[in-house]
Amino acid sequence: MSLPHTAARPSPLASAYGALVLGAVAMGVSPVMVRLADVGPYASAFWRVGLALPILYLWARSEAGNAAIAAALRTPAVLIAGLLFAGDLFFWHLAIVNTTVANATFLATTAPIWVVLGSWALIGERVERQVMVGLALCVAGGAVLLGGSYSLAPERIWGDLYGIVTSLFFGGYFLALRVARRTVASGAATFASTVVTAPVLLAVAAVLEPTLWPASLGGVAALFGLAFISHAGGQGLLAFALGHLPAAFSSLVIFLEAVAAALIAWLVLGETLGLEQAIGGSLILGGIVIARPRA
Repeated sequence: MSLPHTAARPSPLASAYGALVLGAVAMGVSPVMVRLADVGPYASAFWRVGLALPILYLWARSEAGNAAIAAALRTPAVLIAGLLFAGDLFFWHLAIVNTTVANATFLATTAPIWVVLGSWALIGERVERQVMVGLALCVAGGAVLLGGSYSLAPERIWGDLYGIVTSLFFGGYFLALRVARRTVASGAATFASTVVTAPVLLAVAAVLEPTLWPASLGGVAALFGLAFISHAGGQGLLAFALGHLPAAFSSLVIFLEAVAAALIAWLVLGETLGLEQAIGGSLILGGIVIARPRA
């Protein structure tokens, strides 16, 4: 007599790959949502994390319970991740308003370089040779994706520096979240780090923005989309993936986010895609395939 057939479950590694790709797409939505929101950049950064807190709490509580959430709030790596993410969003918006979007985007996408260096020097993870090759292809693809939009000018030097600082903060966030996920569940890590990020960004917005409140229903909808899709969805899926995949490889999702953002802007905003974008996107996808763990 034959045993009943049961459907095979996907392996944790396969689920982590899927989460990484979906997380990149979800985070790639954020530039479109920020553009559609009718509040300033610092206000939208606060609402991105603040509105996500209830759904993140429900996820964390259902996944691990209140005791695990309390433990996550006492975990140094989680708290550091929250502070670093606040710094990332703060300097990202400073870069956007002080240099071109192309410059800010390209400089921010250098974050995987710091993740690769930090993986070896700070958190004790070996970086395989194929990751270095994949990173080089992704950086080249990011440069091609922007095409001739990147430019240097003395009056934008501070904005360019802010873009570099953004990459440092986001790289540090990746490393801290990877360390946190060694002991903390993904939902609890995402919620607890957001609890740290939200009040920091609220203080920044209260000082630097003339108003915190959106003026239209469309602006409200964009902020909820930013919170639920880009933060709860994107950062949550990234946190799940970092529990199973090395930080250096996972950081390449930043480049995949740029590809997703370009596609979404084409679909939603009607922005054109040309040969340079196609070549850049192909280099990024090829780099990620080459860099994947060989497990």
